[in-house]
Amino acid sequence: MITDVEWATFVPSALLLAATPGANQLLTLRNGLRHGLAPAVSASLGRFSAFALMVIAVAAGLGAVLAASEVAFNVIKWCGVAYLLWLGARTVLAAVRGQVAGEMQKTADEGDGKGVRGGLSSWRLGWQEFLVAATNPKALILFAVFLPQFLPRGAKDVAVPLLVLGAAYIRIEFCCACGYAALGSRLQSMGISLRARRWLDALTGVAMLGLAGWLATENH
Repeated sequence: MITDVEWATFVPSALLLAATPGANQLLTLRNGLRHGLAPAVSASLGRFSAFALMVIAVAAGLGAVLAASEVAFNVIKWCGVAYLLWLGARTVLAAVRGQVAGEMQKTADEGDGKGVRGGLSSWRLGWQEFLVAATNPKALILFAVFLPQFLPRGAKDVAVPLLVLGAAYIRIEFCCACGYAALGSRLQSMGISLRARRWLDALTGVAMLGLAGWLATENH
């Protein structure tokens, strides 16, 4: 069954989907810019924990239940909107007030991978990634719609192939997340001005606010 999966079509499609900037990828870029490569990559594991739960849910048939339940969809949707609004506004305000500049100056002094102090700070970054992913009902429905397209027609036992496809997608998006984290870390190490760093952080926050608005206006 797994060998019947349309891998030649799945891999480029998944790569395009994973590389497209979204809330989590922007968050990883911001974490790379503010804290360095290692903390940003580590924090992204929170996102993939949420994705793994979604893939399991889709394999168990819960994705179809969410797609059919307007109440459940809207509850998760508005939680996601609220969290993205809060995170985006907080990021913009931090940039405007100059807090980002101070934080990144400390990061530059400490070196790559040391900008996040202590397990609690690392946990918070990972928790942010988890919440952004988990409170987006479109992500779960995307898995429910996207993954089955690459299964052979008429397949009856689809749980295992869906889990395999989900794991493959998570690997692909992890590689893309590493790219976003590396880009943020590279911008940090290039010695760009504090003002430019603040602008980049502010733009990330604005993008998150825009994504919140898009999610709010999307119909089920």
